[in-house]
Order: sequence, then structure tokens, then C-alpha cells
Amino acid sequence: MIVGSSRSLERMTRWLCLAASPTFALMALVIAVSGGPDMICSMGEGASPLGGMVPMYLLMSVFHLVPWFSLVAKRGGQASPGRP
Repeated sequence: MIVGSSRSLERMTRWLCLAASPTFALMALVIAVSGGPDMICSMGEGASPLGGMVPMYLLMSVFHLVPWFSLVAKRGGQASPGRP
């Protein structure tokens, strides 16, 4: 019984690492479209265009692409939903 749950936990962990990049990209899109507090705070004179939440979320999305690149390299571009 423990072996089966260990395998399912391992599968879930592999899928969880793939969720980070799309999640951060979605958060960047929502903040950019909604014009949330990030837009209000960065309107000041001399504000850096790289400051704020949108660039931070985009960078986090890029940094978390490594598991996706690994998946594509392992599968040759053909990922199956059962095993990342």
C-alpha cells in the first residue's frame, strides 16, 4: 500500500513543478490587464520600467521553464498527461 502511494506522490510532485511557469505567466497577465496597484505605484517620475509586479512575475515564469524544457527533451516533444 505504501509503495502505491509513494508512486502517486512522486507523479504528483513531477506535475506540480510544471504548474509554476503558467501560473506566474497568468498572474502577470492579470496584473497587466487589470491595472492593479502595480500600475498606480509605478507611475511616479523616474520609475524604472523593470520595477513592479508584472516584470517580476514574467521573470519568475521564465525561471520556472526548466521543467518544461526537461519534459520536452525527455519526450521528444510528445508529452503524455500520465507521466511528465
